[in-house]
Amino acid sequence: MEILSAQQIARLNRLQLFAKQTVEGFLTGLHKSPYHGFSVEFADHRQYNPGDPLKNVDWRIVARTGRYYVKRYEEETNLNCYILLDHSASMDYGSDDSNKLDFAKKLAASLTWLMINQKDAVGLYCFDDEISFAMPPKALRSYSAEIFGRLIRLEAGKKTNLAKPLEKISERIKKRSLVVIISDLLDDEENIIHAFKHFRNKGHELLVFHLYDKSEEEFDFKRESEFIDSETSEKLIINPWQIKAEYQKNYQGFFANLKEQAHQMQVEYNPVSTNDKIEDMMLKYLSKRKKGL
Repeated sequence: MEILSAQQIARLNRLQLFAKQTVEGFLTGLHKSPYHGFSVEFADHRQYNPGDPLKNVDWRIVARTGRYYVKRYEEETNLNCYILLDHSASMDYGSDDSNKLDFAKKLAASLTWLMINQKDAVGLYCFDDEISFAMPPKALRSYSAEIFGRLIRLEAGKKTNLAKPLEKISERIKKRSLVVIISDLLDDEENIIHAFKHFRNKGHELLVFHLYDKSEEEFDFKRESEFIDSETSEKLIINPWQIKAEYQKNYQGFFANLKEQAHQMQVEYNPVSTNDKIEDMMLKYLSKRKKGL
């Protein structure tokens, strides 16, 4: 890993502490992985042990041999999790003290801590309109520090082009895996759906965190304003109240259509406001997974 400055080391320590407290705080007392049952591809059999769920017993083998064996699924082996983090220029936007990229880094760090804590392997891809960095999945606890080090050095990049880098990433991932996309998805809708299909067509489980800032949703600007596209530098001066109704209609329609398309492809789609506390968001999400909802 590259040598870090004193300021970067301080940021690294804060990120590690944040991830540890966020995850361990609500995993205390839990015995099942919140991702248990996420990947259900049959792997093999193993001998029944007291306490194993009876639903996993292969009764055909019991009837044939009189011996008890349970079915073992892929999630009981080492799960490979790939975190795909968008750091395009639009991720630099935020109406509060932090921006979407800051939130994305914390979310990626928390998921890394969670997966490695469960002895699953985690890898990291960072991208804008190209793949900018790649770390292969490993299950070593010490590996989290390397991932965190990469995250704190990550800055906003160039234009968004989801289809191009995500297609390349999908070609690189050979084993059926859990793929987590963290992005504001500010791209053409067809590009987004095309990117999702690459992973689903290869059998990967796809989990999407769609980040947005509350000002993007509410569009509650009070006076004539100049809007500057962070990726093209195009400028537009408008009176926000004149277009607010149409803007919100299109904005809400974009989210609703993505949700519907994701549902049809069996993609787990989660819109997330970056103005909310990430601890609350993680708790709500993992509690939902824990209940199997």
